Amino acid sequence: MMIALSGTPGTGKTSVGEELEKRGVKVTKAGDTVNDYRIGRDPDRDTDIIDDERWALEFRPVYGLIEGHISHLLPADRVIIFRCRPEILMDRLKTRNYSKAKIRENVEAELLDVILIEALEIHGSEKIYEIDTTGQDISSLADQVIEVIKGTATPSSGLVDWLECSGDLL
Repeated sequence: MMIALSGTPGTGKTSVGEELEKRGVKVTKAGDTVNDYRIGRDPDRDTDIIDDERWALEFRPVYGLIEGHISHLLPADRVIIFRCRPEILMDRLKTRNYSKAKIRENVEAELLDVILIEALEIHGSEKIYEIDTTGQDISSLADQVIEVIKGTATPSSGLVDWLECSGDLL
């Protein structure tokens, strides 16, 4: 079974993935699988351009968790979407030294549910597990992911609405 762990950059995917690895969960980083699908560089957005449609189409499923902000595009059995309050996300991205434009783009994506909507369009609500990471510690989040892996969690989506936050951020 392949489970995607996705979400806007800064929501906690990598930290939780590292914790899950310590607990014996097989974790594949999506970023390690895209090298053959890089088609350019966008210097304005400070990011690589990936042919994500071809990547998803040609991806050979892995057993365990695949972690990364585009992993929801893959044909996963279950999809976990991490969410985070935009003002906290903004602070996290600043500590990564993201440019103002890149911070804005990612905060806007979080405000507008971009990854959640993409995941719902691809997988349907019965495979989606939305988790608000705001204020939760890594261990607790890892426990929740393990519940999804075990099949004891209930699918959920539409739990988070950050639009009331948007006025002060943008």
